[in-house]
Amino acid sequence: MKTYGLVGKNIDYSFSRTYFTKKFNRENIAAEYKNFDLEEINQFPQILQNNPGISGLNVTIPYKQAVIPFLDKLSADAEKIGAVNTIEIEKDQTLTGHNTDFIGFKESIQALLEAHHKKALILGTGGASKAVAYTLEDLGIQYKFVSRKAGNDRLDYAAIDKKLLQEFSIIVNCTPLGTFPAVEKHPPLPFQYINSSHLVYDLIYNPESTKLMDLARKQGARVSNGLKMLELQAEAAWRIWNS
Repeated sequence: MKTYGLVGKNIDYSFSRTYFTKKFNRENIAAEYKNFDLEEINQFPQILQNNPGISGLNVTIPYKQAVIPFLDKLSADAEKIGAVNTIEIEKDQTLTGHNTDFIGFKESIQALLEAHHKKALILGTGGASKAVAYTLEDLGIQYKFVSRKAGNDRLDYAAIDKKLLQEFSIIVNCTPLGTFPAVEKHPPLPFQYINSSHLVYDLIYNPESTKLMDLARKQGARVSNGLKMLELQAEAAWRIWNS
């Protein structure tokens, strides 16, 4: 029986473990999927030492960037993005970091885009936001990062006003605000300026409809959660592990 797993912190909620366990049962695959909950990334080598036959790993917050120094090499996409969510373990134990987040995001958002969706606001600056930015660039969509503090390459939330939202009709939430159980939280946007021209994509999948999505939907915006992205990136990881 092969073993796969997820590296992260406080990951009892894990989408990946549930998804792959169901996949293995449904497709009669002799494999198991474990959570490797690390208090700090320096514990990463112990996963390989204690599980010598492990066949592949996923990586989630907060370690998508921090895991990179522990890897032997990166795929071209992961290197450009600067974040890893999938680790390929070769027979000689060479560790290659990949990023399938951008695959899941690209395939899931393309069906939602309309002709006027030319510019996007990316809320958050973590590992997932890097994959989102990489995808938007690939799709020819201009973007700006938004964070709690303004910087050289990012706006703060106070800078989001009516004029900006008239120009930027895509909003992608890459922050954890609104994730279960803190479901009443949401990024501090001026929702009165959001309308039917906007696409609001929330990478969160639990709850199915976040507070951000609810408030944007009331303004007429098209909304989506991150479930389809997660499913697509998981299948992309599976293809890497079994190529």
